[in-house]
Amino acid sequence: MQNTNSRSNRKKSADPAGSSRPRTSYQGHHARKNFGQNFLRDEQVISNIISLIAPTDDETVVEIGPGLGALTEPVCEIIKHLNVIELDRDLAERLRHHPFIRDQLTIYEKDALTVDFSELREPGRNLKVYGNLPYNISTPLLFHLLKYGNVISDMTFMLQKEVVDRLTAAPDSKDYGKLTVMAQYFARIMPCLVVPPEAFTPAPKVYSAVVKVIPHATLPYVAKDYDLLEQIVSSAFNQRRKTVHNSLGDYFTDEVFASLGIDPKARAENITIEQFVKLANTLAEQRGS
Repeated sequence: MQNTNSRSNRKKSADPAGSSRPRTSYQGHHARKNFGQNFLRDEQVISNIISLIAPTDDETVVEIGPGLGALTEPVCEIIKHLNVIELDRDLAERLRHHPFIRDQLTIYEKDALTVDFSELREPGRNLKVYGNLPYNISTPLLFHLLKYGNVISDMTFMLQKEVVDRLTAAPDSKDYGKLTVMAQYFARIMPCLVVPPEAFTPAPKVYSAVVKVIPHATLPYVAKDYDLLEQIVSSAFNQRRKTVHNSLGDYFTDEVFASLGIDPKARAENITIEQFVKLANTLAEQRGS
Protein backbone atom coordinates (compact mmCIF):
# COMPACT_ATOMS: atom_id res chain seq x y z
CA MET A 1 0.00 0.00 0.00
CA GLN A 2 1.37 3.42 -0.93
CA ASN A 3 0.29 6.95 -0.27
CA THR A 4 -0.51 10.37 -1.61
CA ASN A 5 -2.37 13.51 -0.65
CA SER A 6 -5.61 14.57 -2.32
CA ARG A 7 -5.73 18.17 -1.10
CA SER A 8 -4.77 20.49 -3.90
CA ASN A 9 -4.56 23.69 -1.86
CA ARG A 10 -2.03 22.93 0.87
CA LYS A 11 -0.86 25.51 3.38
CA LYS A 12 2.47 27.12 2.71
CA SER A 13 5.29 25.94 4.95
CA ALA A 14 8.99 26.51 5.27
CA ASP A 15 11.52 24.27 3.55
CA PRO A 16 14.82 23.33 5.25
CA ALA A 17 16.49 26.37 3.71
CA GLY A 18 13.88 28.62 5.27
CA SER A 19 12.01 29.68 2.13
CA SER A 20 8.25 29.38 1.86
CA ARG A 21 6.67 26.97 -0.57
CA PRO A 22 3.28 25.36 -1.13
CA ARG A 23 3.09 21.65 -0.37
CA THR A 24 1.42 20.03 -3.35
CA SER A 25 0.60 16.54 -4.51
CA TYR A 26 0.16 15.06 -7.95
CA GLN A 27 -3.11 13.70 -9.21
CA GLY A 28 -3.96 11.48 -12.16
CA HIS A 29 -2.19 8.32 -11.03
CA HIS A 30 -4.41 5.26 -11.03
CA ALA A 31 -3.83 2.86 -8.13
CA ARG A 32 -2.36 -0.42 -9.30
CA LYS A 33 -3.82 -3.50 -7.67
CA ASN A 34 -0.75 -5.59 -8.36
CA PHE A 35 1.28 -3.12 -6.27
CA GLY A 36 -1.37 -3.00 -3.54
CA GLN A 37 -1.73 0.76 -3.87
CA ASN A 38 -4.14 2.70 -1.65
CA PHE A 39 -3.29 6.37 -1.31
CA LEU A 40 -3.42 8.07 2.08
CA ARG A 41 -5.28 11.38 1.99
CA ASP A 42 -6.42 12.22 5.54
CA GLU A 43 -4.50 15.29 6.77
CA GLN A 44 -4.88 14.55 10.49
CA VAL A 45 -3.71 10.96 10.04
CA ILE A 46 -0.73 12.19 8.04
CA SER A 47 0.16 14.67 10.78
CA ASN A 48 -0.08 11.99 13.45
CA ILE A 49 2.15 9.63 11.49
CA ILE A 50 4.79 12.31 10.95
CA SER A 51 4.87 12.87 14.72
CA LEU A 52 5.43 9.14 15.23
CA ILE A 53 8.22 9.02 12.64
CA ALA A 54 9.93 12.05 14.23
CA PRO A 55 12.60 12.40 11.52
CA THR A 56 15.80 14.36 12.21
CA ASP A 57 18.86 15.40 10.22
CA ASP A 58 21.03 13.39 12.61
CA GLU A 59 19.69 10.15 11.11
CA THR A 60 19.63 8.40 7.76
CA VAL A 61 15.92 8.31 6.93
CA VAL A 62 14.39 5.90 4.41
CA GLU A 63 10.80 5.83 3.13
CA ILE A 64 9.42 2.68 1.51
CA GLY A 65 6.68 3.27 -1.07
CA PRO A 66 6.46 7.09 -1.12
CA GLY A 67 3.75 7.01 -3.80
CA LEU A 68 2.66 10.56 -4.54
CA GLY A 69 4.22 12.03 -1.43
CA ALA A 70 1.63 12.20 1.37
CA LEU A 71 4.34 11.45 3.91
CA THR A 72 7.32 12.37 1.74
CA GLU A 73 6.46 16.05 1.45
CA PRO A 74 5.97 16.81 5.16
CA VAL A 75 9.07 14.78 6.08
CA CYS A 76 11.10 16.84 3.60
CA GLU A 77 9.90 19.96 5.39
CA ILE A 78 11.62 18.67 8.53
CA ILE A 79 14.85 17.13 7.18
CA LYS A 80 17.20 18.10 4.37
CA HIS A 81 17.63 14.70 2.74
CA LEU A 82 15.44 11.62 2.35
CA ASN A 83 16.04 8.23 0.75
CA VAL A 84 12.97 6.74 -0.94
CA ILE A 85 12.39 3.26 -2.37
CA GLU A 86 9.71 3.14 -5.06
CA LEU A 87 9.00 0.19 -7.36
CA ASP A 88 6.38 1.93 -9.53
CA ARG A 89 8.36 3.63 -12.32
CA ASP A 90 5.65 6.22 -12.94
CA LEU A 91 5.63 7.31 -9.30
CA ALA A 92 9.44 7.35 -9.19
CA GLU A 93 9.47 9.58 -12.27
CA ARG A 94 6.96 11.96 -10.68
CA LEU A 95 9.19 12.28 -7.62
CA ARG A 96 12.21 13.00 -9.80
CA HIS A 97 10.34 16.00 -11.21
CA HIS A 98 8.64 17.13 -8.02
CA PRO A 99 8.80 20.95 -8.06
CA PHE A 100 9.80 21.34 -4.41
CA ILE A 101 11.47 18.25 -2.96
CA ARG A 102 13.24 16.57 -5.89
CA ASP A 103 16.67 17.91 -4.85
CA GLN A 104 16.19 16.47 -1.35
CA LEU A 105 15.54 12.93 -2.56
CA THR A 106 17.71 9.96 -3.39
CA ILE A 107 15.38 7.61 -5.27
CA TYR A 108 15.93 3.86 -5.42
CA GLU A 109 13.66 2.46 -8.12
CA LYS A 110 13.51 -1.13 -6.93
CA ASP A 111 11.64 -3.70 -4.89
CA ALA A 112 12.24 -3.08 -1.17
CA LEU A 113 12.49 -6.85 -0.68
CA THR A 114 15.75 -6.79 -2.67
CA VAL A 115 17.35 -3.84 -0.86
CA ASP A 116 20.37 -4.35 1.40
CA PHE A 117 19.48 -1.81 4.08
CA SER A 118 22.92 -2.01 5.66
CA GLU A 119 24.23 -0.23 2.56
CA LEU A 120 21.91 2.73 3.14
CA ARG A 121 23.10 3.65 6.62
CA GLU A 122 25.59 6.50 6.74
CA PRO A 123 28.59 6.19 9.10
CA GLY A 124 27.86 7.47 12.60
CA ARG A 125 24.10 7.75 12.02
CA ASN A 126 21.11 5.67 13.05
CA LEU A 127 18.96 4.32 10.25
CA LYS A 128 15.25 5.11 10.49
CA VAL A 129 12.75 3.45 8.14
CA TYR A 130 9.08 4.24 7.62
CA GLY A 131 6.39 3.58 5.07
CA ASN A 132 2.82 2.88 4.14
CA LEU A 133 3.45 -0.76 3.24
CA PRO A 134 1.63 -2.62 0.45
CA TYR A 135 -0.85 -5.10 1.89
CA ASN A 136 0.35 -7.83 -0.45
CA ILE A 137 3.99 -7.87 0.74
CA SER A 138 3.82 -6.38 4.24
CA THR A 139 4.70 -9.56 6.14
CA PRO A 140 7.68 -10.73 4.03
CA LEU A 141 8.93 -7.14 3.84
CA LEU A 142 8.77 -6.76 7.61
CA PHE A 143 10.81 -9.92 8.10
CA HIS A 144 13.29 -8.74 5.47
CA LEU A 145 13.74 -5.52 7.44
CA LEU A 146 14.07 -7.32 10.77
CA LYS A 147 17.16 -9.06 9.37
CA TYR A 148 18.78 -5.63 9.50
CA GLY A 149 17.89 -4.97 13.13
CA ASN A 150 21.57 -4.39 13.87
CA VAL A 151 21.59 -1.29 11.63
CA ILE A 152 17.97 -0.04 11.80
CA SER A 153 17.17 1.88 15.00
CA ASP A 154 13.41 2.09 14.53
CA MET A 155 10.64 1.60 11.99
CA THR A 156 7.18 3.16 11.66
CA PHE A 157 4.74 1.42 9.34
CA MET A 158 1.14 1.55 8.22
CA LEU A 159 -0.15 -2.00 7.94
CA GLN A 160 -3.42 -3.85 7.75
CA LYS A 161 -4.92 -3.71 11.26
CA GLU A 162 -5.29 -7.47 11.32
CA VAL A 163 -1.54 -7.81 10.78
CA VAL A 164 -0.80 -5.29 13.54
CA ASP A 165 -3.10 -7.18 15.91
CA ARG A 166 -1.10 -10.33 15.24
CA LEU A 167 2.26 -8.58 15.51
CA THR A 168 1.44 -7.10 18.91
CA ALA A 169 -0.52 -10.00 20.41
CA ALA A 170 0.27 -11.60 23.77
CA PRO A 171 0.16 -15.31 24.65
CA ASP A 172 -3.24 -16.83 25.40
CA SER A 173 -4.98 -14.78 22.70
CA LYS A 174 -6.41 -15.80 19.31
CA ASP A 175 -4.15 -13.32 17.48
CA TYR A 176 -0.99 -14.82 19.00
CA GLY A 177 0.71 -16.94 16.34
CA LYS A 178 3.84 -17.63 14.34
CA LEU A 179 4.02 -14.03 13.07
CA THR A 180 3.84 -12.78 16.67
CA VAL A 181 6.58 -15.03 17.96
CA MET A 182 9.02 -14.58 15.10
CA ALA A 183 8.59 -10.78 14.93
CA GLN A 184 8.74 -10.21 18.69
CA TYR A 185 11.83 -12.39 18.85
CA PHE A 186 13.61 -9.61 16.94
CA ALA A 187 11.85 -6.44 18.08
CA ARG A 188 9.60 -4.57 20.47
CA ILE A 189 6.39 -3.80 18.59
CA MET A 190 3.88 -1.16 19.67
CA PRO A 191 0.49 -0.31 18.10
CA CYS A 192 0.08 3.44 17.77
CA LEU A 193 -2.87 4.49 15.61
CA VAL A 194 -5.92 2.94 13.93
CA VAL A 195 -6.75 4.31 10.48
CA PRO A 196 -10.22 3.85 8.89
CA PRO A 197 -10.70 2.89 5.21
CA GLU A 198 -12.03 6.34 4.31
CA ALA A 199 -8.59 7.83 4.98
CA PHE A 200 -7.47 6.32 1.65
CA THR A 201 -8.22 6.53 -2.04
CA PRO A 202 -9.33 4.03 -3.16
CA ALA A 203 -10.73 2.97 0.20
CA PRO A 204 -9.56 -0.53 1.17
CA LYS A 205 -12.05 -3.02 2.57
CA VAL A 206 -10.19 -3.25 5.88
CA TYR A 207 -8.95 -1.01 8.67
CA SER A 208 -5.28 -0.10 8.81
CA ALA A 209 -3.05 0.67 11.77
CA VAL A 210 0.28 2.33 12.42
CA VAL A 211 2.87 0.36 14.35
CA LYS A 212 6.26 1.25 15.81
CA VAL A 213 8.94 -1.43 15.54
CA ILE A 214 12.08 -1.11 17.65
CA PRO A 215 14.65 -3.85 16.95
CA HIS A 216 16.21 -5.27 20.12
CA ALA A 217 19.74 -3.96 20.63
CA THR A 218 20.38 -7.25 22.41
CA LEU A 219 18.05 -10.21 21.89
CA PRO A 220 16.30 -11.01 25.20
CA TYR A 221 16.25 -14.73 24.29
CA VAL A 222 18.85 -16.11 21.92
CA ALA A 223 18.14 -19.16 19.77
CA LYS A 224 21.22 -21.26 19.05
CA ASP A 225 19.68 -22.18 15.69
CA TYR A 226 17.15 -19.69 14.32
CA ASP A 227 15.96 -22.05 11.58
CA LEU A 228 15.21 -24.67 14.22
CA LEU A 229 13.24 -22.12 16.23
CA GLU A 230 11.18 -21.23 13.16
CA GLN A 231 10.60 -24.93 12.45
CA ILE A 232 9.29 -25.61 15.96
CA VAL A 233 7.08 -22.51 16.01
CA SER A 234 5.67 -23.43 12.58
CA SER A 235 4.93 -26.99 13.67
CA ALA A 236 3.15 -25.79 16.80
CA PHE A 237 0.96 -23.20 15.10
CA ASN A 238 0.21 -25.30 12.02
CA GLN A 239 -1.72 -27.48 14.46
CA ARG A 240 -2.69 -24.78 16.94
CA ARG A 241 -5.84 -26.55 18.10
CA LYS A 242 -3.79 -29.51 19.26
CA THR A 243 -1.86 -29.70 22.52
CA VAL A 244 1.92 -29.40 22.24
CA HIS A 245 2.05 -33.04 23.35
CA ASN A 246 0.55 -33.79 19.92
CA SER A 247 1.83 -30.98 17.72
CA LEU A 248 5.43 -31.18 18.98
CA GLY A 249 5.41 -34.82 20.07
CA ASP A 250 7.85 -35.75 17.30
CA TYR A 251 10.42 -33.42 18.87
CA PHE A 252 9.90 -33.62 22.63
CA THR A 253 8.71 -35.97 25.33
CA ASP A 254 6.36 -34.85 28.11
CA GLU A 255 9.35 -35.05 30.46
CA VAL A 256 11.19 -32.43 28.38
CA PHE A 257 8.12 -30.18 28.42
CA ALA A 258 7.86 -30.53 32.19
CA SER A 259 11.57 -29.75 32.67
CA LEU A 260 11.04 -26.45 30.84
CA GLY A 261 7.92 -25.56 32.82
CA ILE A 262 5.57 -26.26 29.90
CA ASP A 263 2.31 -28.11 30.39
CA PRO A 264 2.12 -30.83 27.67
CA LYS A 265 -1.63 -30.13 27.52
CA ALA A 266 -1.00 -26.49 26.59
CA ARG A 267 -1.57 -25.29 23.03
CA ALA A 268 0.78 -23.23 20.88
CA GLU A 269 -0.94 -19.97 21.81
CA ASN A 270 -0.13 -20.63 25.49
CA ILE A 271 3.65 -20.92 24.92
CA THR A 272 5.73 -17.78 25.46
CA ILE A 273 8.55 -16.65 23.19
CA GLU A 274 11.05 -17.51 25.92
CA GLN A 275 9.64 -21.04 26.13
CA PHE A 276 9.77 -21.52 22.36
CA VAL A 277 13.42 -20.47 22.40
CA LYS A 278 14.13 -22.90 25.24
CA LEU A 279 12.49 -25.69 23.24
CA ALA A 280 14.57 -24.83 20.17
CA ASN A 281 17.80 -24.71 22.19
CA THR A 282 16.98 -28.01 23.87
CA LEU A 283 16.48 -29.64 20.48
CA ALA A 284 19.67 -28.03 19.16
CA GLU A 285 21.60 -29.50 22.08
CA GLN A 286 20.06 -32.92 21.51
CA ARG A 287 21.12 -32.77 17.87
CA GLY A 288 24.56 -31.47 18.71
CA SER A 289 24.02 -28.15 16.93
